[in-house]
Amino acid sequence: MEKQKYWSIDEIQEIWQLASKLHNGQKYGGLKDGEQVEYINHIGSVVFEILNAIQSTENMNSGLAIKCAILHDTIEDTAATYEKINELFGHEVASGVLALTKNDKIEGQIEKMLDSLKRIKEQPVEIWAVKMADRISNLYQPPYYWEDEKKLKYIEEAEIILDELKDGNQYLAERLKTKIKEYYRFLSTSEINS
Repeated sequence: MEKQKYWSIDEIQEIWQLASKLHNGQKYGGLKDGEQVEYINHIGSVVFEILNAIQSTENMNSGLAIKCAILHDTIEDTAATYEKINELFGHEVASGVLALTKNDKIEGQIEKMLDSLKRIKEQPVEIWAVKMADRISNLYQPPYYWEDEKKLKYIEEAEIILDELKDGNQYLAERLKTKIKEYYRFLSTSEINS
């Protein structure tokens, strides 16, 4: 069955407006000391990765991928709930966003990520693509306050994501592999062994 290559721009605009409101005021650390970046920049970056991947991927449900890219952090980081997203955008989008959401009842970062990856793998491959696009976007540069130990853990997590989801989208898997290699340039120690 051929997947939807097109999407409703009105739906995408509606979802973007909602995400902008939900993430309003959220910031993250930039590369330079003290720099703060609006969180919606990260959301846009993930969407751009998905838009680029759509051009290199046959039979991708573009609408599902874009909607979940815009909403991927809403359940985890805002007041939005699965129920509200389901009501507004349907079960497929809500289930994808929920799978992309870490379960805070689970202890440990790696354990939370592995649980989320397990749930992502039960979803359509478009959700796999969003997770890879999310990590690609996060590998552009670390926050200024991260030490090398944190950067190395982030690389380790990225390699797990790549290993688990690489079969979901070849184009994004290659991009993620490249971004992991490039990320070593942010290390200040001699632990650069990419």
